[in-house]
Amino acid sequence: MNEPNKIHVIRLKPGEDLKASLINFAKQNNIEAGWIVTCVGSLTNYSIRFANKQDAATDSGHFEIVSLVGTLSVNGTHLHISIADSTGKTIGGHLLDNCKIYTTAEIVIGESKELIFKREKDGTTPWEELQVKKREVNIQ
Repeated sequence: MNEPNKIHVIRLKPGEDLKASLINFAKQNNIEAGWIVTCVGSLTNYSIRFANKQDAATDSGHFEIVSLVGTLSVNGTHLHISIADSTGKTIGGHLLDNCKIYTTAEIVIGESKELIFKREKDGTTPWEELQVKKREVNIQ
């Protein structure tokens, strides 16, 4: 029988792309129902989509990751990030590609072996939204 939950811990290194690295990790580990437990680290540049905006906001410099939350799956990922600049000004939004690690990103990922996360249009919004399915259990 599968364990109901599993924990993964990864550390990203300077220059790695935060979102691409997480998606790649999910693929390599066949994570079908994952979520970000915690993340601390820093970025040299960011690309974030703010609420109700279509275009990315971007900047370069040095930014602390103060929060990373969301779902992670080989079937689709939805992540939000909050970052702070050297004055403590904090911004956040939808994590996009091209957020490069400055010194580190220490990330803890939870994974359910009982669920499958998918992103599909369900008619409630124009976007693909989270759909949660129970994994079928094969008894041998």
